[in-house]
Amino acid sequence: MKNEELTQPKGRKARDKNRRQRTLRAHSSFLILHSSFIFFLFCLTGCRTATPPLDYRALVRAADRLGLDIGPRDNHALYLEAARWIGTPYRNGGQSLRGTDCSGFVRQVYQKVYGIELPRSTAQQVQEGKRVSRRKLREGDLVFFHNGARKKRKRRVNHVGIYLKDDRFIHASTSRGVMVSRLSEAYWDEHWLRGGRAK
Repeated sequence: MKNEELTQPKGRKARDKNRRQRTLRAHSSFLILHSSFIFFLFCLTGCRTATPPLDYRALVRAADRLGLDIGPRDNHALYLEAARWIGTPYRNGGQSLRGTDCSGFVRQVYQKVYGIELPRSTAQQVQEGKRVSRRKLREGDLVFFHNGARKKRKRRVNHVGIYLKDDRFIHASTSRGVMVSRLSEAYWDEHWLRGGRAK
């Protein structure tokens, strides 16, 4: 009996000691994993601070106003700025939200989005950058249209807009102000002159 009474507490002590050791090891592992996770989140947060957070609501509103989808790889600054101008009335010589003509609109958007100072007139803007064919247009390229003369030598540039995506461009129309149109529409297709890449 004495031997049994003496060995039993020792067994309990050993079991308790082993249980405490296992608990400490598990707790240490948890702390290591938790610290690693926090460090990982900190790294992600540090990476995110390099670029401003996306304003999804603003992008949804912009997509709705422009009538197209805005993807994660699109230039969000361009679409947000373009959407801000939708509905601005046409005003010859203007270049503000109170009223603008086509070249004034393009000039203001380019300055805000790309930090590029374009010339004021369409005739000067068509000379900027390099010529781009219609099938090679990229987001933000300039699109130029002529005056409708049948003979090529008499055609003169008289309208400009900014290409967005999926055949669509934004421009200041004389009849409807700043709006989005398709290059494939009969009028614009017939008056197409060329694209330009100024950025």
